[in-house]
Amino acid sequence: MDNRPIYPNKVNWELNNQISYLKSSKLDTKKVQQPKIPADHMKHILFVFIGGGLGSAARYGLSKWLTNPEVTIPYGTLVANVLGSLFIGVILGYSLKSDILSQQTTLLLATGFCGGFTTFSTFAYENQTFLKNGDFLNFGVYTLGSFALALIAVFAGLWMARNI
Repeated sequence: MDNRPIYPNKVNWELNNQISYLKSSKLDTKKVQQPKIPADHMKHILFVFIGGGLGSAARYGLSKWLTNPEVTIPYGTLVANVLGSLFIGVILGYSLKSDILSQQTTLLLATGFCGGFTTFSTFAYENQTFLKNGDFLNFGVYTLGSFALALIAVFAGLWMARNI
């Protein structure tokens, strides 16, 4: 009879072999240094975290305000993505134009807030729902309209930052 453990897949078997090798090797784990995250990176992560939380909360409020179950187009997501595109155009436009915005402010507003405020995953899910329900007209209008309006909004934001 075979006394080897049974592994449901090759990944578990290989993982067990690697663990066994590490246990039997002569590595001194006390000398292995864990990589440290520099303090500047931790501050940047904190700015993105705060901005992302604020952006997500703002998107939630906007979606609750604009969502109407009787209307098939999800205006909450559409408006959030278009406004977020406008905001990121203005923010990055100002950031490129001058030193008005620090790196931390840009991370807070562009990466954090705009990243939390806009939502590609919800957009994709809503499109999947249109397709699943056979609503190809609203799928096309919503998809093309979202991309077109978001691109126009980014260009408008960049133009505003350059000219205002």
